[in-house]
Amino acid sequence: MSPAWGSRGQSSGVYNLSLYSALYAGVSGLSAQSSAMATVADNITNINTVAYKGVEAQFRTLVTDGRTSANYSAGGVAASPIAQVSKQGLLQASGSSTDLAIDGGGFFITRTGLAPTDQVAYTRAGSFKPDEEGYLRNSSGLYLYGWRLDAEGKFSNTGNVDALSPVRLSDLVGTAAPTTKLQAHLNLQVDAATYGGTPAYAAGSLASGAIPPTFSRSFTIYDSQGGGHEVKMAFLKTAPNTWQMEVFSNPATDVQTTAGAAIPNGLLRSGTLKFNGDGSLDRTTGTGSTAALFDDLDFAAQGIEWSNDAKSVPIKLQLGEDKGISGITSFGQPSSLISGGTDGGVLGNISSIDVGKDGVVSAIFEDGSTRKVFQLPIATFPNSNGLTRISGNAYAANRQSGTMTMNPPGQLGAGALSSNTLEASTVDLAGEFTNMIRFQRAYSASSKIITTVDDMLREVSDLKR
Repeated sequence: MSPAWGSRGQSSGVYNLSLYSALYAGVSGLSAQSSAMATVADNITNINTVAYKGVEAQFRTLVTDGRTSANYSAGGVAASPIAQVSKQGLLQASGSSTDLAIDGGGFFITRTGLAPTDQVAYTRAGSFKPDEEGYLRNSSGLYLYGWRLDAEGKFSNTGNVDALSPVRLSDLVGTAAPTTKLQAHLNLQVDAATYGGTPAYAAGSLASGAIPPTFSRSFTIYDSQGGGHEVKMAFLKTAPNTWQMEVFSNPATDVQTTAGAAIPNGLLRSGTLKFNGDGSLDRTTGTGSTAALFDDLDFAAQGIEWSNDAKSVPIKLQLGEDKGISGITSFGQPSSLISGGTDGGVLGNISSIDVGKDGVVSAIFEDGSTRKVFQLPIATFPNSNGLTRISGNAYAANRQSGTMTMNPPGQLGAGALSSNTLEASTVDLAGEFTNMIRFQRAYSASSKIITTVDDMLREVSDLKR
């Protein structure tokens, strides 16, 4: 009789183990549904958070013994919250030029502070505003970083975050900016008298004063220290639809060669302007205007420098296109400067900030001048959904996300940039309410497992009475 009782005792123990596994499975169900309900709570409370990415609860089974046997041991369930980082939110118009949104993949590069040791954070929350010190920070207090542009508006992408600087424009006030462009929209009277006197025209005749020009205008060019220099454009009509043009410094002693020698009459450039029968510029190669007249005025390339040793940058001459009428023209009206000017000088107060589609951050000053200061990079990852969530609606890189690359907006997988725009949360409120009902029902069902198993275990205990 003993073996029979022993077999029944072993069978009862196995039954109890199965019941206990069911009990633990019910507990795991409560835990999993609680975690899932927490994702719903997080999503709903962040429905109005800029660029918030909804979190989805995904469930996976737990298996204690995969072998097939007469007695089954329940494993239960576990919930894994997955942030849908790569999901695009709706882009909504905003009234601030520093509100930025990314249309496509990528993140803004920010830091939690100004020190190089502060944590790098990647975010799509582009609600940036200047703080009391002029730094651009978003609603979470993260500092926006970018490449600082040099005097020529260029930057070097080394791929290293440490090469970036915090975006700050207020430190420009009171500093000097060299001239980078000279724009001239002027008209040369088509029926002006043609010069045919003595001496015959030769390059430099207008700069030296040997021949008085038919028309001339002066422009102020600023060096790297903010010093102003007068540069004159002079024109002499020598044939129908044909003019001689000279660009020279006034006085001539303002410029010199890089070796310190004087430049005769301060002449910087000379050549022939030709016009079509309709008064537009003729820039036909070989037969039209002298091509060099329209090239950038590059002191370094020409071996020229300012006499005060201040630096200069290449100056883009905007004088008009072939067959164009937006630059220099030749119509019947009297010769005159219609519009024109230069940039640069000592910078005044900033009136506004502009961020272009190319990610270039420009400061617009009270006098209407503009200076490009920063280039914003867009960071991309092979697996953006693998990023680690951190406080401030931001993310940190890890092994699962892959190696970060950064490029200007719209290049090599980086999304397009839009100013006066914010990205909305990706949360679907109707879907979250549906999930709330699902998880609540599943939670109740799991609790029912526990109460039922408790009743069954009580019956097993009663067998001993």
